[in-house]
Amino acid sequence: MSPAEKTPVRVVVLGGGTAGWMSAAALARLLGDLVEVELVESEDIGIVGVGEATLPHIRGFVERLGIDEAAFMKATHATYKLGIDFRDFGKIGESYIHPFGSFGEEVAGVGFHHYWLELQRQGMADPLGSYSLAVEAALANKFAPPAQDTSLASSYGYAYQFDATLFGPFMREFGLGIGVKRTEGKVIEVRQDAESGDVTTLVLEDGREISGDLFIDCSGFRSLMLGQTLGEEWEDWTPWLPCDRAAAMPCDHVTEEIEPYTRAIARPAGWQWRIPLQHRIGNGYVFSSAFISEDEACEFLLANVEGTPRAEPRLLRFKAGRRRHSWNRNVIAVGLASGFLEPLESTSIYLAQMAITYLIELFPLGGKADARDRAEFNRLVDMEYDRVRDFLILHYHATTRDDSEFWNHVRTMKVPDTLASKMELWRETARVEKYSDGLFYDASWIAVYLGQGVVPDRYDPRVGIPDPARVARAMGSLQGAIRSEVAAMPGHREYLTAARERLAEPL
Repeated sequence: MSPAEKTPVRVVVLGGGTAGWMSAAALARLLGDLVEVELVESEDIGIVGVGEATLPHIRGFVERLGIDEAAFMKATHATYKLGIDFRDFGKIGESYIHPFGSFGEEVAGVGFHHYWLELQRQGMADPLGSYSLAVEAALANKFAPPAQDTSLASSYGYAYQFDATLFGPFMREFGLGIGVKRTEGKVIEVRQDAESGDVTTLVLEDGREISGDLFIDCSGFRSLMLGQTLGEEWEDWTPWLPCDRAAAMPCDHVTEEIEPYTRAIARPAGWQWRIPLQHRIGNGYVFSSAFISEDEACEFLLANVEGTPRAEPRLLRFKAGRRRHSWNRNVIAVGLASGFLEPLESTSIYLAQMAITYLIELFPLGGKADARDRAEFNRLVDMEYDRVRDFLILHYHATTRDDSEFWNHVRTMKVPDTLASKMELWRETARVEKYSDGLFYDASWIAVYLGQGVVPDRYDPRVGIPDPARVARAMGSLQGAIRSEVAAMPGHREYLTAARERLAEPL
């Protein structure tokens, strides 16, 4: 390591929401003495935070930073999550769970779902979800951590459902404890080097100046440094993802059960979320203002929650899309300053987490970024956003609903070529596009395709080699083993409340 690389890089993080404190804490923890991290935030600027559901990747982030899971769950009122229950997306009255786990195993190099398709054709298969331990456990309101071996009990993962308004403050306390410097103040000017164009200094309202080598823009939708100062263009995905509003509102629990999964319920102009936390239920209606007014959406949400509301609906406005580049000059955007995709698959925190991970892997030791590293970062971030975008569009486009103008629009719209080719491959071969990086692999795509009735025209002909009756018996054995595993699991509430160190204080 050269002397320059041993000099700590001065990193300035702008914004104290979830993305800001995740970024600051991760850089401080994982780069140690190689960085000095200062976070600038203003109490006068609110954060975008609603009841938040996550993906299993958050567990790796928490563990890597050395955060105690129980303390994290207690602070954020978290519950466990095994998947997402999608209702009325393909047809009204139908539902399926996208699990954090698999559907059986491949046999002789042929994916399980090919055998399932053949047996279903012969009337010998049960619903696909009955061959997934994660799905069956979720439906039974059961939970236990997955086994750390190769058994059936290891065939699923889990995430958390927590209060996002508490997650940022928790990460702030953690970050401060490991050396992140916090500065309170509102930024009124972003100064740039006259020659290079790099950002050099943030000027605060009271005249203080915060200088740095590298700047992390976590200023939310304002994108103060990347968007406003550097003029990084916004790529608008509204034509494919027309939902541009959300009304959020918490309510009380109505039963003792705490479902270990998030619900997403298709509605006439969008969809409604239901996220069970320890102390309350998070609800929200994500909708398109082109098809329903804000007042009508709020009234709809109030009429369609199960428990007593704890507040009036809170309105959020957004646009789906991302910046053309998330790293420009010496500014890296993380979270909403980089892009936004509605929370249909709980990807918001994942997208911030993966940007932080890529930044650490490509971090400019010594403070001067290599153009190749910057280009690689942008390629990876673009890939993540684009793949999530396609996956979300699939939920809307793969429907037969014709009961509202919203569903007529998304059902008949032209989708991105990248998604169109994926759907064509599926319909013609029952195969899912292979890739080794990014989010959502085969099981996720299969869950949504088949859950919403997109049945392929053909599948692997090798499924015809074994005796169908023998395959049916093997699949029946799998179902039996899953039922036994689920029966042995504790209830979700029972497991959650078994350890007081992960229980939040009553409100």
